[in-house]
Amino acid sequence: MQADAATLMAELAGASSAETEQRLLPIQRIGRRLFGVANCLITFGDARANSPENERSMASIEAAFCYSVPQPRVPMVVTDTRNEQSLRGHRLVFGAPYIRFYVAYPIHGSDGTPIGSISLIDYAPRAFSDEDQLLLADLTQIVERELQVRSMNAFQLDLQKKNKTLRRKSLIDPLIGTWNRGAIMRILAIESVRCDKVGVPLSLIVLDLDFFKKINDSYGHPAGDTVLVKVASRLRSCIRPAEALGRYGGEEFLVVLPATSEATAMAVAERMRRAIAEQPEVIGEASFNLSISAGVASTETFPAAAAEELISRADVALYAAKDAGRNCVRQAKPDLPELS
Repeated sequence: MQADAATLMAELAGASSAETEQRLLPIQRIGRRLFGVANCLITFGDARANSPENERSMASIEAAFCYSVPQPRVPMVVTDTRNEQSLRGHRLVFGAPYIRFYVAYPIHGSDGTPIGSISLIDYAPRAFSDEDQLLLADLTQIVERELQVRSMNAFQLDLQKKNKTLRRKSLIDPLIGTWNRGAIMRILAIESVRCDKVGVPLSLIVLDLDFFKKINDSYGHPAGDTVLVKVASRLRSCIRPAEALGRYGGEEFLVVLPATSEATAMAVAERMRRAIAEQPEVIGEASFNLSISAGVASTETFPAAAAEELISRADVALYAAKDAGRNCVRQAKPDLPELS
């Protein structure tokens, strides 16, 4: 997919002048050597956006001359500027530095619209043969190809960025901003294999917000959604970057703790319980005393357990916590009865 002239100009405007100069500098060097002129310049857009007013180098003066001449739509060859009606009154022609030779070829975008020019400047009149014109046309095509390649690269990078953003959005729960069920299950599967391979324990927590249905029934689903967002934020603050929090169900969460012992996982779960229980959540005029119940399972206790079995074991421990009166954490043990 190729960009049109407006897109190319926007990209050139967005790029740093140093980056643009570095990309085009070799072509300008080739132009100077090939035609034996004082300078070969490639210009785009407005001189005010490209040349600092306080810069008075010869290169900046030559660039200012190129920008001051209307951008050509067809090749312009002036072998002696003093014999050219449109240029002989130019202050840089009748005055210092006395530019006498000027050639400009338009640079086109992929849609054929002129977006800039490649120019040759010298300080003495000179001939410019048909062969010279063909060579400059070839050099102009090289510039156009460079711009198209650059535009394509920018387009591909932008597409990759958008695809990455879309992919991430497909993995995030849209309400609470944690990993969604599919993503957290994928993370668990990956960490299960990795931890087994390097010989470190894998632990996980399954937790549930107690009496959440009463909040929905009494205050409505918008209030319930706000509670879930607040709870997720508190839970997230209790884990490290290497650990993962995901929404496993409606008000149920799964926490994956790679390279984490069972004792540490129990401590994390207890920290989460306190984070929820110790401070009421105020939403509008309502105050909610919230709590969670949690079950913890680890390969330290179940060394042969795959990811699904660990979740099942943690679920059993979660229901044990609910049976114990809620607002507590229970550890999965082999003697706990499995869920029917």
